Amino acid sequence: MIIIPARLHSTRLPNKLLLPLGGIPIIIRTANIAREIDSTIVACDSEEIVDICKKHNIDCILTSKEHTSGTDRCAEAAEKLKLDDDEVVVNLQGDEPFIESSIIENLKQSMNDAIRTKSAFMVSCYKEIDSTNADDSNLVKVVLDNDNFALYFSRSKIPYNRDNVEVSYFGHIGIYAFSAKSLSEFCNFSKSQIEDVEKLEQLRVLWYGKKILMIKVETKSIGIDTKIDYENALKLIGAK
Repeated sequence: MIIIPARLHSTRLPNKLLLPLGGIPIIIRTANIAREIDSTIVACDSEEIVDICKKHNIDCILTSKEHTSGTDRCAEAAEKLKLDDDEVVVNLQGDEPFIESSIIENLKQSMNDAIRTKSAFMVSCYKEIDSTNADDSNLVKVVLDNDNFALYFSRSKIPYNRDNVEVSYFGHIGIYAFSAKSLSEFCNFSKSQIEDVEKLEQLRVLWYGKKILMIKVETKSIGIDTKIDYENALKLIGAK
């Protein structure tokens, strides 16, 4: 099951999920990619998004306006759908209209394996980035252990390169796979201080000693968070 959390009002780019890309709203472009892979539902907070989804024959469920994160919204949807504990739930952000289907497939399979072997609480992914991009606080970085489990996520440039040696930087891609059980467990954890400092909810998992398996991917996808991102997306599809 792929659940796409969709909040209408965003601070940096108002109503971004309804903005058109080649005549198709961003949220619909994202959902169309997802439903080629697995059952897909948009979990939203507004009738406007419900109406758009119905118009494009995308399954949609209305969730509380009070949620502070997309993961909480996904958890409510999973509970309403009465998913089995071991069902894989992919949390795909609605502002990823260029995400490659292979990444979603890889996450699903990796989470299935993690459920079977009880080796990880959740799975996410990353890509290699250069030093200049690592300086961007809007791009979240991740440091890994020897088995590709996350050690820490930060908006700061990590690891700190004290002696200017050769080092690789990894940019986190905010797509997550849970089991329905681990998704519910995550949302029942109390928020941690460190996630509030960094404004990164995935740090809650590490705070409580759980493991996040990270999958390295190659991607040209861009998420749409700002007006500049939207302008770049329009250029990518050759629209004005």
